[in-house]
Amino acid sequence: MLYELLFPLADRHIIFNVFQYISFRAAGAMVTALLVSFVVGPVVIRHLERGKVGQVIRVEGPKSHRKKAGTPTMGGVIMLIAIVTSTLLWAKIADPYINIALAMTLLMGGVGFWDDYLKVVRHESRGLIARQKFFWQMVAGLALGVVLLIQPLSADDVTHRLVPFFKTVHLAFIPLLFPLFVALVVAGSANAVNLTDGLDGLAAGLSAIAALAFAVFAYVMGRVDTSFYLGLPYLPGAGELTVFTVAVAGSAIGFLWFNAPPALVFMGDTGSLALGGAIGTVAVLLKSELLLFIVGGMFVLEVLSVMIQTSVFRYTRVRTGTGRRVFRMAPLHHHFEQLGWPETRVVIRFYILAIIFALAGLATMKVR
Repeated sequence: MLYELLFPLADRHIIFNVFQYISFRAAGAMVTALLVSFVVGPVVIRHLERGKVGQVIRVEGPKSHRKKAGTPTMGGVIMLIAIVTSTLLWAKIADPYINIALAMTLLMGGVGFWDDYLKVVRHESRGLIARQKFFWQMVAGLALGVVLLIQPLSADDVTHRLVPFFKTVHLAFIPLLFPLFVALVVAGSANAVNLTDGLDGLAAGLSAIAALAFAVFAYVMGRVDTSFYLGLPYLPGAGELTVFTVAVAGSAIGFLWFNAPPALVFMGDTGSLALGGAIGTVAVLLKSELLLFIVGGMFVLEVLSVMIQTSVFRYTRVRTGTGRRVFRMAPLHHHFEQLGWPETRVVIRFYILAIIFALAGLATMKVR
C-alpha cells in the first residue's frame, strides 16, 4: 500500500524513491510486524484470559507440562494480524505472489482457528478430527495447485520444480498430479510446524529462521541478475515474497516476546498451521519444495520421529505382542525432555541446528 501511495511521489522528492527497493520495504515489514505484535499481543492475551481460552494439556504428555494447563492459547491470532498488516503496508498489494501467499496463510490459519475454537471455546475435546483438518488443508492446497496450472506466474513450466544442488535437473510432474503434489507440500509443511509446537518458543523460533532463509531465495529469484548468475529461474514479481517472508519472520519473533519460556500465551493450531502454511506456500511459489527438506530440517526431524515411533511401535506390537519405542517420547523435542534436558536447552539447541539447516539450504544456491 505504501508503495502505491508514496513511490509515485518520487518525481517530486527523491526520498520517496526508496519505496521501489524491496530491501527497504522488507526492513519496514520486519519492524512493522514486530511493533504490531508488541501492541496487539497484550490486548489479545487479555481477551483470551477473560474468555478463559486456556490450553488443555494431554495426560500422556510430559509431566512437567501439566503446570502449563490454562495458559491462554489461540495466540496465533497475534501473528496473523501482524503478518497481514505489515504485508499490506509494505508489499505491492497487486502482486499475485503476495495475494496467493496471504490467502493461503489465512486459509490455513482459519482451519487452525476452527480447531482451536472447538477445543478450547466449545470444549469439544477432539476439536476437528485429524481427517477433517487434513481434508481442508488438502482442499486449500489443491486449489493452489489448480490456480497455478490455470494461471502460471512465470514463463517457466509450472510443473517443473527445482532440485537442490543441480542447475539443469528438474522434478517434473504431469499436470494431473501437480495439484496433488502442491497440496501435500502445503499440508505437510503446516502439520510439521503443528507437531513441532510443543515447547515454549520452539515453533515460532524455527519458523522465523526458515522464513528468513526463504526470504533470501525470494529476493534472488526475483532479480534478473542474481538469478542468472546463480543458475536459478527468474520469477518476475517473486521478489515481493521477500517482504512477505520477512513479515512472517517478524511476526514470529514478535510472538516470541510473549511465548518465550515461561510462555504467557500459546499459538495453538491457529498459529502453527498459519506459519506452516505460509512457509509451504512460499516454497511452492518459488518452485523450491524440495528445499523445504533442507531449510526446514528440524521440522522434518520432528515429523520423522513421530513416523518412526508409530511405525516401530505398531510393528513390534503385532510381531511380539508388546509395542516397543525408539524414542522415549515423540515428537523429538519430548525425547530430549525425557532425557532430562531443561526445556530452554532443547529450544536453544534446536534453534542452533535450524540455523545450520538454513545455512545449508542457502549454500545450495552456489553449490549447483
